[in-house]
Order: sequence, then C-alpha cells, then structure tokens
Amino acid sequence: MTDRSDLPAGSTSDPEVASGRVEPAEAPDRTRVFPCGSCGADLRFDPGVQTLRCPFCGAAEALEADPAAIEEQDFEAMIRRLAELRERGREDAVELREVDCAACGATTRFTGTLTADTCAYCGAPVQPSDAHVATHRVPVDGVLPFRIERASARERLRTWVRSLWFAPTEFTRRGVEGRFQGVYLPYWTFDAQTHTEYSGLRGDHYWVTRGSGKNKRSVRKTRWTPAAGRFRKLFDDVQVVATTGLPPSRLAALEPWPLEDCRPFSPELLAGFQSRTYDIDLESGFQGARSAIDGDLRGEVRGRIGGDTQQILQMNTAYEGVTYKHLLLPVWLLGYRWKDKVYQILVNAVTGEVQGDRPYSWLKIAGAVVGVATVVALVLAIRALAG
Repeated sequence: MTDRSDLPAGSTSDPEVASGRVEPAEAPDRTRVFPCGSCGADLRFDPGVQTLRCPFCGAAEALEADPAAIEEQDFEAMIRRLAELRERGREDAVELREVDCAACGATTRFTGTLTADTCAYCGAPVQPSDAHVATHRVPVDGVLPFRIERASARERLRTWVRSLWFAPTEFTRRGVEGRFQGVYLPYWTFDAQTHTEYSGLRGDHYWVTRGSGKNKRSVRKTRWTPAAGRFRKLFDDVQVVATTGLPPSRLAALEPWPLEDCRPFSPELLAGFQSRTYDIDLESGFQGARSAIDGDLRGEVRGRIGGDTQQILQMNTAYEGVTYKHLLLPVWLLGYRWKDKVYQILVNAVTGEVQGDRPYSWLKIAGAVVGVATVVALVLAIRALAG
C-alpha cells in the first residue's frame, strides 16, 4: 500500500490519477476524528450554530471559511475518465471497510455505500480517512449542512402527526416513538443547454350543428394546422437522487432544497452524522435527469404549438455543455412500528418538510363515506320533493 501521509494536500503518487478528479486507489484505513481542544473528546457538527461542538464540555470550534464556490464539473470528461479506468480493470466499486474508533478502539464496519457513522459503543463520530473519495469513484463537490436540529425535527413531526386526516385516535394522541438518525444522502445535479427542433399539429376546436328538430345537436370538431419551430432552453441544477435505499417519491416530496447554501465538501460537516455515497452512478443519474428534462421540453413544445390540443409529430433535442455536481443533502430519518407494521418518516433537515408513511383508521374512513352518502341522498330527496 502506498503511504500518502507525507504528501501535500491534493497531491498523489499515482500518475494515473494525478491530473483527474477521480481519487487514488489506496489510502490508509484511519478513523477521521476531530478532537476537542479543551477535553479531547470528539467534536460533532452542531446544526444550531453551524460549528463543531463538543458534546461533553460544550467547547465550540469554528469551521474554516472556504470562499471557494462549488464548481460545475464536465460531465463528458468524467464519463471518459471512468471508462478509461474500467478498461484498466479498476472498477468503480464500493469496498468493505473496517475502521477502529479512535475514542474506544471498537471496530465499525463500513458496508455498502455507508461512508460516515457514529461508533455503536461510545457514540463518537467515525469516518474512514478517505470518506467520499473511495477507489475510482466520483468525489463529492459540495455539502448542504444540517440546519434543523433533532429536537426541532421531532417538534415538526408532532405537528405533522396532528395534521393527519383519518389517522387512528390513539396514534394522534401518542404520536410517533423512535429516534431520529441524521444522514447525508447523495444527489447528482445537472446543468445543460438544450436546443430543440419540433414539428406537429395544432388543434382548434369548433362546433357544428347536426340534425334538426328533436335530433338537433352540436358536435365538436377539430381543425388541424401544421406547426413547427425551434428553441433553446437552459436547465440548471436538475436533481437526481443517487441512492436506491429510500423511496424516490418520498425524497422528491422533500424538495425544494436551497442548493445555493451548499458548501465545498469538508469531512467536518459530516461529523456525528451518517453519510452515504452513491449507488446510482453518474451516467445513470444523467439518464434520470434527461428523462425529467425531456418531459419538461415536451410540455414546452405543446405550449408553443398552442391551440386546444396538440400532436407532436417529431421532436429532436441536442444537449450542449452538460455539467454536474455531486452533492450530499441532509435528512432526518426515523422508523417506527404501529400495530406490528413498520413505517418510515423523512424530514428535510434544512427546510423542515416532513414526509412519510402513516396508519389509517378505516373506521373513520368508513364513517366519512357514510356521511357523504347520507348528505348526497338528502340533497337528491329534497330536489325530488321540490320538483
């Protein structure tokens, strides 16, 4: 194994990666710790004050201000780079890692896409020293730090539970029991300039009269005229979830994210939280973004064709200047059990948006259905008497 501990920051002894953003293959398995200058305990990132804070003595340590903006990365260049590495047999794989906790010596196993955690024995933050720059994987560009603290997330959860319709009475009274886990989830964002050419038909409705007397009726007809055009449209920060571990619909419901508040990647921001790297690769992520962009463009084409209805006969889109960012976004996760069934809650740890699964009271739903049916029956009866 190559010892990189004596190399300057940002340098590498591997000529294959010296000029690229893909990180070196080998790095020592060390625990990433941030010792408190006052008592020696491990500091954690405190969302309330946006600094590292000691959970034992309360000492705070400000993070170094990084004035550098988060740069957009060249998508095609990275795809070529990853392809070259695959040809050399150096796969973009997530490795099994075992890391010893610096505080108590216990071993934490980093499996799958987990890259930061807390020690199960003493609670100290644990990260491999090369977290998020694993073997031949796309490194993280930015982090959106936690802002909602655990206590605030729990209060927002209580409000959410009280707002639920048709929830069991006992559920709304007792609320949700469980412990929130803070985790950074991987996302891709993509920028692209698109140039679209289209042709289609514009349909305008009009009415004609058919028949006479009792058979007289109005019939809707559609007048079709050809339409064609071209336009350019810029897409900025199209988001794609880069993990398969959570329902995409739930994560989409947590949007929007204030991406303008992202900071350049720093492992200190992860201290005390779980973090995961991507399991949806960059190329697959772009396919997801392209699907969303193409859907938006089809809507744009229909709007430009106009009329009451449209037919798109042909639509060709060229993508130019595609760039990406690899970001970590913060979520509070909580799993709870109700009547022998497991449910999951997600809280956007910046905006406080709550999404999740919940139980239903079928008695309340049945009562509501009966009530609506009774009202409808009464209205019909009154109309019948009046008529």
